[in-house]
This record gives sequence, structure tokens and C-alpha cells, in this order.
Amino acid sequence: MTDATPTVLFICQHNAGRSQLGAALLEHLAGDRFGATSAGLSPADEVNPAVAATIAELGMDITARAPRAVTVEDLDTADIVVLMKPGLTLPSTPRGDVLEWSFPNPESWDAEAVRPLRQAVSEKIQTTLLNR
Repeated sequence: MTDATPTVLFICQHNAGRSQLGAALLEHLAGDRFGATSAGLSPADEVNPAVAATIAELGMDITARAPRAVTVEDLDTADIVVLMKPGLTLPSTPRGDVLEWSFPNPESWDAEAVRPLRQAVSEKIQTTLLNR
């Protein structure tokens, strides 16, 4: 990592669920210690409403965020790349550290079912990223 604020890039398939959750939770938990961003391999049209609802419970509104595709530039500039699902094929090799995380799918994509995922991602951020 550099002396500047490290950037963490969260990546998932659609940039609608897990990666949005990771970036928002890092912002919530770390404040200005890290820069957080997210992207996906085949972006969805919008952030998953259940994910946005569970983040809203923490006082953050991510409904205006738009899923986007991961770029080579993203991978070149991120200090830490977090793959929110193992085995994702990236458009280039990341410059920074790569972490592969795995979480079970919620039984359904509603707020009640997403809360345990939010908790699991929060705990992983606290034990893995905030201890750096």
C-alpha cells in the first residue's frame, strides 16, 4: 500500500449486490482511512433494492449509485482488490493485493435475507481490512 489513503476495489459479477455492499460497508466502518469503490464484470441496471435497504438501515443511501464495469484502470490503481466471489475472471492483473472472499447466497434477495450477508461482509471487513 502507498502512504496515501489506500483504495479498495470490491468486485462481483453484476456490481449490484455484494460489491456494492462491500464498498458501502467499508465507507461506513472505516471513514476516511480507505477509499472504497466497486465494479462488476457484467453490470446490472441498478443496485439491488434489498442491498440498498440494508445499507439504509445504517444511515447511508446508495440507491443513486449505478453498477459499472470494472476497467483495467480500476485494477491498475486499486491498492486492494476484493473479489466478492472466488474465481472471477478479470480484464487484467491487478496491481495491488488481491483478496478472494466467499459468502453464501441469501435464500432470497429481500432485506431480511440480506441482513446476514451484510453482517458477514461487515465482519470480514473488520477482521481483514481494518486490521491492516
